[in-house]
Amino acid sequence: MALMPPLDSCPALVLNADFRPLSYFPLSLWSWQEAVKAVVLDRVNIISVYDRVVRSPTQEIRLPSVISLKEYIPATRRPAFTRFNVFLRDRFSCQYCSRSFPTQELTFDHVIPRSKGGRTTWENVVTSCSACNLMKGSRYPHQCGMFPVQPPFQPTAHQLQENGRSFPPNYLHQSWRDFLYWDSELEPF
Repeated sequence: MALMPPLDSCPALVLNADFRPLSYFPLSLWSWQEAVKAVVLDRVNIISVYDRVVRSPTQEIRLPSVISLKEYIPATRRPAFTRFNVFLRDRFSCQYCSRSFPTQELTFDHVIPRSKGGRTTWENVVTSCSACNLMKGSRYPHQCGMFPVQPPFQPTAHQLQENGRSFPPNYLHQSWRDFLYWDSELEPF
């Protein structure tokens, strides 16, 4: 008898009605329970399934590995200003030294310091490593010679999605391949 994958390792990739993932980063995944509930409520179409079955007293269903929503959900045009979205906009790299860092080593920096009236907005905040943030301190860029590589801007949801495609997750099920489009130099499979 073949070993069945544990239920917790059977998430479903969720596609919008246009067959694009709802999100690339984080990748739009639902737990097997959420996916089965959506199938039973007839809210999604099953595109692909795992070799795993779940049973109720009256039904048997193969666990979906890829599902698509029956109704299209338009992407928000203006993403929320969050620390994570700033990091994603700036591709998880310091805007002063250009190096990439793990999320826990990143901070965000106010280009015009808050102590000098700078606001916490898309147009004034950039990703910074701790060392560069400390070096810049509460000075203006021209005072310390530290200018962002890319001027801060408010991204669109599409821009964040495109940036998210540059960071494929560690695990990708084979049935998801046809629906995920990563940068050509990356080979997550």
